[in-house]
Amino acid sequence: MSTEEDATWAALQRIAQHGSDLDRPLKMDFFVAIPDEASGQVVAARVSTLGFDTSVEQDSETSAWTCYCTKVIVPSYPAVIAIEAQLDALARDVGGYSDGFGTYGNAKATDGE
Repeated sequence: MSTEEDATWAALQRIAQHGSDLDRPLKMDFFVAIPDEASGQVVAARVSTLGFDTSVEQDSETSAWTCYCTKVIVPSYPAVIAIEAQLDALARDVGGYSDGFGTYGNAKATDGE
């Protein structure tokens, strides 16, 4: 298992520890680091054909550009690794790379939240 795969495994375990059921669908945001807005638009167009909702945004503090790729999936480890590899391949020729993921999970809110 590579370091990137270890990080993916650890992140999925944290999501489960926070109450999400990884056997049920949840909305995941995959991040693709890109050098500029134009590159981000190229990546967004490619990724949207795969069923992802996309947006290209610049961080106001760091000025870094990111293409956000959002999709509802059952987040199995093999599925997440495959998506990260696919996004990385789609972004490579414009200087981008897959840069992790995030989710609010699918844990049921308890009373008072």
